Amino acid sequence: MRDPELRMWLRCVRAARVGVPAVRRLIQRFGQLDAAWDEGRRGWLAAGIEARSCDALEAVAESDLDTDLAWLGDPAAPHPRRFCPVDDGEFPVLLAESPHPPIGLFVVGDPALLWQPQLAIVGSRHPTAAGQENAAAFAAALSESGFTITSGLAEGVDHAAHRAALDAGGATIAVMGTGPDSIYPRANRALGVDIAARGALVTEFAPGTGARRDHFPRRNRIIASLSLGTLVVEAGVQSGALISARMAMEAGREVMAIPGSIHNPLARGCHRLLREGAALIETVDDVLDVLRAPALQLAERFRLQLGPVQTRPGSARDGAGDASSTHDPEHRRVLDALGFDPCRIEQLAERTGLTLPALSSILLLLELDGLVTAEHGRYARTAPTAARNTPGPA
Repeated sequence: MRDPELRMWLRCVRAARVGVPAVRRLIQRFGQLDAAWDEGRRGWLAAGIEARSCDALEAVAESDLDTDLAWLGDPAAPHPRRFCPVDDGEFPVLLAESPHPPIGLFVVGDPALLWQPQLAIVGSRHPTAAGQENAAAFAAALSESGFTITSGLAEGVDHAAHRAALDAGGATIAVMGTGPDSIYPRANRALGVDIAARGALVTEFAPGTGARRDHFPRRNRIIASLSLGTLVVEAGVQSGALISARMAMEAGREVMAIPGSIHNPLARGCHRLLREGAALIETVDDVLDVLRAPALQLAERFRLQLGPVQTRPGSARDGAGDASSTHDPEHRRVLDALGFDPCRIEQLAERTGLTLPALSSILLLLELDGLVTAEHGRYARTAPTAARNTPGPA
């Protein structure tokens, strides 16, 4: 993306009262956002932008945009940084189609994880010992089954889920209610550094943005919308985890809850969700049963959205392969590049020349067909004797 266009995207992020509908009207009218900036206020009003939104765009300080660009382009950054706007081809499709998507996402770490099948694990910031153990156990097992674990980097259940996914060798995404340069709470700073190195930190808020109470419902909406389903481990009736669950329902996602003792106040939020129709979860297999159908639907939607195979610019395209492995040439191409030794998706992208979104969707379909196994964030061909005849997450 050219700097003038990126600068206008960042201006929209920082402008209060400017949302995705306004941004899309500007793009529809002017083709690109930097062209919209050149047109100025008169052009924005003609495009149907409200006067107060025009005021907000004009009020953004140029120094703030300079700060954003400097942060994104810092050559000394220890981990990859990028801004992914809502109309970008690599913006996560589930989030883009949610009721209220953000204008864009700042990502520190691996942006390819945003296209992986995700499970949100949320709950109390002050769980019982059993609740913390359940969060860790489910996160570890489900990350080993190929799901990216998504949560909010809070203390308690969030921390346990993130850490367990990393310790199991899996992937995790932390959605933050602050800017990408500020890990909150401070107690989770070391965890945030580990996630940036082995997963992804994600936020809709610009660099320098501190923690505010009204930011966290927006964070929860992103968590719920990115994921195929939300698992509530332990939550009281006033817990923010119930906000995430409600937002998941609004976005058409699966909602699951782990029951607890009738004497535990942190089980009452889960019991309320169960009365409202959430899936009752007792084992990891229960979660896999709930997510199997939406995971397959997601993979098929990826195929429809991506259309013909997409390759990286300048990449080699070698379509040779064993036709008996699959009838789909794109699938055959990926299987030919995979061995029985696990490899990361980035390695596979280099071997095949496929874009990460295209590769993610193909891997998900192959995994559901039992042809590929995902373990600890790596992929390998399923051994012939272990191949399954029925679809389902690994």
